[in-house]
Amino acid sequence: MSMRKLIPAAAVLFCANGAWAEGPGLGQALSAEEIPWYASYAMPDGRGLPEGGGTAAVGAGIYDGKCAACHGATGVEGPVTPPVGPNDIWAKPAGRYWPYATTLFDYIRRAMPIDAPKSLTNDEAYALAAFILYRNGVIGEAEAMNAQTLPAVVMPNRDNFTDVWAKQGATPW
Repeated sequence: MSMRKLIPAAAVLFCANGAWAEGPGLGQALSAEEIPWYASYAMPDGRGLPEGGGTAAVGAGIYDGKCAACHGATGVEGPVTPPVGPNDIWAKPAGRYWPYATTLFDYIRRAMPIDAPKSLTNDEAYALAAFILYRNGVIGEAEAMNAQTLPAVVMPNRDNFTDVWAKQGATPW
């Protein structure tokens, strides 16, 4: 199909005010049970965060067993981008540079460990997020991270990101 034929079809689905139209009415909506957990996202405001929780103290043991080989024994050394810092090599580690603690959790849960992505339980992902936040001085070691507390964490570099949604007058979350 040529691009000339696709453009009018796309225009029908996208309204002038920037909202998506209903669509052609094909198929049926999936139920919550039919959607795998990794196909849902944690939003900056906390929507989409799963049940569970963990602390940095618990996360330290998980980090040692599942993360240290790539990210260094303390999270500073690497060889893969260290989550703790900054240091002499990495100026923007995940724990200080990431804009939202909720999306840091989401990334950990979805992409780590590199040799077995999506294999962490929710509790492990919360504990690892807590460990990284603690090691970067963002939270205390005993603070529990969960769906209620994680959205309340204010990341140190949050204000240095541009929210393109806010500039357009609408935020998807």
